[in-house]
Amino acid sequence: MSSGMMLIAFDSTQQALRAEMLLEYAEIEIDLFPTPKEITAGCALSIQFPPTALKEVQEIIAQEKVEIRGIFAQDDNEIYVSI
Repeated sequence: MSSGMMLIAFDSTQQALRAEMLLEYAEIEIDLFPTPKEITAGCALSIQFPPTALKEVQEIIAQEKVEIRGIFAQDDNEIYVSI
C-alpha cells in the first residue's frame, strides 16, 4: 500500500458500495481495500483515495448523506488516524 493514501471506513457494505459508485462517477481515483485491523468498523471494505481528493470526497459524502465510520490518514508510521 502506498504511503500517504487516505481511507474511508464504513459500517455497512451497502454504504461502501454506494460511496464507490458515487466517487467513481465523480472520476475520483479510488480503490476498494480491506479495512485495516486497527480501524474498528462494521464493514470489511474501505475505500482508499489520494489526499488531493479529500475535499471533493468530503463534499460528496455530505451531499449524498453516505453513512461512514470515518475518514483516516496514515501517519509517519503508516498507522491510520482519524481526521
